[in-house]
Amino acid sequence: MEAINIKDKLSKFNKQWHPHRIAMVDNNQVYLAKLSGDFIWHKHEDEDELFQVVKGTLYMKFRDNTVKVEAGEIIVVPKGVEHCPSTEEGEEVHVLLFEKASTKHTGETASERTVSQYIDI
Repeated sequence: MEAINIKDKLSKFNKQWHPHRIAMVDNNQVYLAKLSGDFIWHKHEDEDELFQVVKGTLYMKFRDNTVKVEAGEIIVVPKGVEHCPSTEEGEEVHVLLFEKASTKHTGETASERTVSQYIDI
């Protein structure tokens, strides 16, 4: 058992919108991602999703509003709620995510950004 250094883990990859798993907690995965621009609209029918912003500002778009989430803050997207993570133009945002291991990256929405296998770092 060792401490996990988030800054060190973030230095190991550059690919954006591609989750990198850093831990498992029971049946939940913890992963890091680097985001820039707009993702895709999607939802997870049976799983909640927690985003913690490590660096930058995340804009979580919902169909009826947008929530600004800054470094040091979290947002929980409830299961079944359509959402689209986004950043300001040109800004790279670093996030830590916590969700069930069964959660599909983009729910049932297929895209060129959909990842089916997470990389362990």
